[in-house]
Amino acid sequence: MGVRLGVDLGGTKVEIAALDAKGAIVERKRVDTPVGDYEATVDVIVNLVGEIEARLRGRGSVGVATPGARSRATGLIKNANSTCLNGKPLKEDLEKRLDREIRMANDANCFALSEAVDGAARDADVVFGVILGTGVGGGIVVRKRALEGVNAIAGEWGHNPLPWPAAEDEPRPACFCGRRGCIEKYLSGPGLAADHEKVTGERIDAAQVASRAAAGDAACAATVSRYEARLARSLASVVNVLDPDVIVLGGGLSQIGRLYEHVPALWGAHVFSDEVRTRLVAPVHGDSGGVRGAAWLWDE
Repeated sequence: MGVRLGVDLGGTKVEIAALDAKGAIVERKRVDTPVGDYEATVDVIVNLVGEIEARLRGRGSVGVATPGARSRATGLIKNANSTCLNGKPLKEDLEKRLDREIRMANDANCFALSEAVDGAARDADVVFGVILGTGVGGGIVVRKRALEGVNAIAGEWGHNPLPWPAAEDEPRPACFCGRRGCIEKYLSGPGLAADHEKVTGERIDAAQVASRAAAGDAACAATVSRYEARLARSLASVVNVLDPDVIVLGGGLSQIGRLYEHVPALWGAHVFSDEVRTRLVAPVHGDSGGVRGAAWLWDE
């Protein structure tokens, strides 16, 4: 197979990358997402593909990582926290504009696929990939094949309720999905920042909380400790159902280095086993996982 193009459609940025046959990135570009504007979003993707293909002087296969999923019933996007995509025929619109078949998968599935093919979980049979960013997503890869599921929601753990809730988890915050107490509302970047503000009254973003915790700020360290306990309980429920070889963290919060030591030390109390062999690892490809996984959709 020749050059594969992968597009990662995120809430704040759209990125495209071209991979050669060995998986090396030969071209890439990132632009801001036209937030809340579906037609402009389609235009951005089409223009990026055209620009990269002009540089490469040829056409490539196109895979797209999207928030949410494509409904099995209607073909329209559902469950996207970039809500302008919901109810839209994104795959069909892109295929018409690009004049070719494209492949499309949830962004967390693409991230997990990238790390399972040639990343942090390359030797694992069963991989759970986690996105901890503006939202919370999950993807499952078995023997280097991303699973979508009969309802196209395989791995979608972010809109389950936070398991084994404690008093400090109340009141349960309202989520855009219409429910209360979703994992996403606690473990996303905005969720971490909201928890810090609730306890301390201080309004700072998740990156600031993490950096100040690392520098010894006691209040920020306590916020990260609460986050670790919630992440440990939430991942334990995944281990109890899926029993993966490896869990790979992605998204901005995956850069909090202490998670990889502290969370496995906590999750054993909630996993239904006498030992936990599942490994929690950082991504090899960083924030390139979405575009790389989207491109790899054409290798399945």
